Amino acid sequence: MKLGILGSGSGSNMQAILDAIDAGSLDAEIVLVLSDNPGAYILERAAKRGIPTALIDCHGFKTKFPDEAQTKTAAMLKEAGVELVCLAGFLRLVKQPLLDAFPDRILNIHPALLPAFPGLEAWKQALAAGVSETGCTVHLVDAGMDTGPVVLQEAVPVLPDDTAESLHARIQVVEHRLYPEAIAAVAGA
Repeated sequence: MKLGILGSGSGSNMQAILDAIDAGSLDAEIVLVLSDNPGAYILERAAKRGIPTALIDCHGFKTKFPDEAQTKTAAMLKEAGVELVCLAGFLRLVKQPLLDAFPDRILNIHPALLPAFPGLEAWKQALAAGVSETGCTVHLVDAGMDTGPVVLQEAVPVLPDDTAESLHARIQVVEHRLYPEAIAAVAGA
């Protein structure tokens, strides 16, 4: 399975995917890494592994993902032979035309038990709500904000002394295991 990764930050989930590939537990290859952030560490991680990278030009928009940028992103992914797109800390809402180019072939990982706490900084939302557990979800991407069909979920308890940082760190440990499992499940489907 040829994977394309879209990320805006450090790329720790991409690293977990690479680790699963290296360990032989995920039969896949990352063929392209794209970022909307020229300073994103995910680009450096990919370059160190010899994986081609490119920037997504969002024409100066901070959060919007313009149609033209999505069309160019889809073209780059298709040209690289990508079969499954994985969002790894990508902070823009994917819509058409990218969804049309990869129908039911875009995955996202979200740090909450969806449908609870969609959007940014879900672990902080969970702490503020006073819930006893949160977790992470891998889901197919649709046109909504974290609304696509769930592929895998796993709960993470919220401990009495949790800070936003400690809770997020424990969620990420689960994310790094769950994302490769979900990719394998989708690839085998």
